[in-house]
Amino acid sequence: MKTLLLLLALWATLLGDNILKIATYNVENLFDLEKNGYKYKEYKPNSKSLWNKKNYKIKLQNISRVIKDIDADIIALQEVHSLQALKDLRFTLKQNGLYYQYYSIADKKSTAIKVAFLSKVPFVYAKELNVTLSYKYRNILEAKFRLNNNDLYIFINHWKSKSGPESMRITSAKTLRKRITEIGYDKNIILLGDFNSDYEEYIKFKRKRKHNDTNGKTGINHVLRTLKLTQKAEDLKYEKENFYNLWYDTDASKRYSYIFRGKKEALDNILISQPLLDKKGISYIDSSITNLDAKYLFKKKNIYRWQVSRAKIPKHKGKGYSDHLPVMAKFRVK
Repeated sequence: MKTLLLLLALWATLLGDNILKIATYNVENLFDLEKNGYKYKEYKPNSKSLWNKKNYKIKLQNISRVIKDIDADIIALQEVHSLQALKDLRFTLKQNGLYYQYYSIADKKSTAIKVAFLSKVPFVYAKELNVTLSYKYRNILEAKFRLNNNDLYIFINHWKSKSGPESMRITSAKTLRKRITEIGYDKNIILLGDFNSDYEEYIKFKRKRKHNDTNGKTGINHVLRTLKLTQKAEDLKYEKENFYNLWYDTDASKRYSYIFRGKKEALDNILISQPLLDKKGISYIDSSITNLDAKYLFKKKNIYRWQVSRAKIPKHKGKGYSDHLPVMAKFRVK
């Protein structure tokens, strides 16, 4: 505990009035090569699908290239299989010149893929929010940071995919809302990750009867209350219990992290509480939200995802990155 306090004090001293970059990235099925733990069939180690040491190393190197280009102080990750996979990624990053001393993963529930984070900044604690006991829901990872006498709470999410109805995403949103109420709306809170929800999900899914089992209500827009705050950050008025989706702080053409059948979608989001807009303590830097749309992350007009053949026995080709683009934003710490 004393060591942690000393590290926190050192960080506060060095930080001064500084810039903090926070990012989120769905790395698409980063499975390790251990035999234990539930895995998708194409990720069974050393099988005919060719998920082997060679391809695992390529995957680690490719994801490390992306994370190094982001160079965030804190990066939230989705679809990490295990603590071992997270450590292997961290080691690969260190070999490539980017060192994250601090890390955590939500691994109390044995889901195939989990959320995690890497950080250059020491954290006070990291704990899991259990959405339900069902394995259909991935746990949410909560981390608390202390920067220049300011508390910062970060919640890393990976909500149910569109294979399930909106009621499942609302269940995760309600878990978040309950915890936020306990912490208080006056705190610096960032909600980020793969919500499998667009920043205007309530508009886009109205006609999709498969998803709309909630009479038009959505987790991201209604439960987390992002409906009222749809202007540029500098034009917003204070709304205590509402979260602001940073996608509104950039041009509409740039609001995407995923491409499905040729259409751009913003499944990955960064939402912030109102105190992060007041230019005091820790505050969001206007217009700093962006995706990483580097050319190497695309193949023609599609995101260059990790390549697995569609044969009867799917095989890894040792090429590609992820089916998502990273999203990042900057904050000023006074």
